[in-house]
Amino acid sequence: MIDRERPGYPRLVLAMLLLVYAFNFLDRQILGILAKPIQAELNLNDAQFGLIGGPPFAILYSVLGVPFALLADRVGKARVIAAALIVWSGFTALCGLAGGFWSLFAYRMGVGVGEAGGVAPSYALIADYYPIERRARALGIYSMGIPIGLAVGVLAGAYIATLVNWRVAFFTVGIAGIVIAPFFLWIVHDRAKPPVPVAPVAASAAPRVTLWTVFSILAAKPAFWLMAFAAGCSSLAGYGLALWVPKILMTRFDWSLITAGQFMGSLLLTGGAGGVFLGGVLADRLGRADRGWYPRLPAIAWLITAPTFMLGLITPSPVLAWFCLLIPNALNILWLGPLNTAVQHLAPPQMRASASATFLLINNLVGLGVGPWLLGTMSVALKAQYGADSLRYAAIIGAGFYLVAAVLGVLAVRAVRRGWIEEAV
Repeated sequence: MIDRERPGYPRLVLAMLLLVYAFNFLDRQILGILAKPIQAELNLNDAQFGLIGGPPFAILYSVLGVPFALLADRVGKARVIAAALIVWSGFTALCGLAGGFWSLFAYRMGVGVGEAGGVAPSYALIADYYPIERRARALGIYSMGIPIGLAVGVLAGAYIATLVNWRVAFFTVGIAGIVIAPFFLWIVHDRAKPPVPVAPVAASAAPRVTLWTVFSILAAKPAFWLMAFAAGCSSLAGYGLALWVPKILMTRFDWSLITAGQFMGSLLLTGGAGGVFLGGVLADRLGRADRGWYPRLPAIAWLITAPTFMLGLITPSPVLAWFCLLIPNALNILWLGPLNTAVQHLAPPQMRASASATFLLINNLVGLGVGPWLLGTMSVALKAQYGADSLRYAAIIGAGFYLVAAVLGVLAVRAVRRGWIEEAV
């Protein structure tokens, strides 16, 4: 049994959560690097593939995230995360058996069901183990799982698909996640709750966590809506670009799967990992004096992300494209630590997992549900005018949603100050 009282145990918990989150995004976004061979073998156009990459996953992932978070608040966060890892990894492996549009559609829905139980309980578990002055940094470290998972996904997917085929790539990453699950459950445990006073009045004063209770608290605060839709617009652009940029680069520069995987992997590891960690560190430092910095930091990052992404997509030089795309890959997910910390302080501590899941519900329905499909649909619509470049122009238009996110982030600054619930010492 792992000693939960030793000083380094919170760091061990964070490391395991980071590993699981990396698999979350590895399984979720490996689809992007495999777009070309999958579309060729299953005869799918951009609109169909965008539909597979977005709505079926997003709807179940977003909607089921709330009841799974409520379950985690009641029966244990670590158990729910481990079970979720097994489910989404199993369905990822099944994607390798897809024989057409509808079977791949169904398996991706299964991945969404599993991943619905992973993120919100993880946010809450981090909040249980890390105090407010170090929480955004901890969430930033946890969120490094996104660029790490994306990078490993594009690299592993590219090499396995080239050396064997795209089906084996799904089998490999899915089985690896299932193997990790029991080790996670052995190491990670919920933090012991402080003893509850015996007095009946005190016991009855603690409200039961229900979906309506959590939503009614959050819905009354403008800060919640502004941050949720800001994150949603950012994710719309981000998920859409993550799915389609590898194919755009392969078409534009006539690259192989491996070359595109190396290009994207290097961008994500150097830019993405550094940016999301920096967001957490800066939010912890600046947010002590002014809670408004939690949404202000992402807004600044989004204002820089939009034009640099567009520039990277139009430049004719692969070298210049790498340096241009490095900047937005470092800044487009900087919001994860700051905004997720702020959302957890719009509701009481016992509702952290549920508050995070409610926030993710909107974020993912807007971002993951719309982004990949919208860019694919725009590509089909622009095909007659731009031919093989239609997908690139659709991506340039999609990057404009970062500017909408920036505006909403600026509007959230004052609202966060008003809605913030300070923790009792």
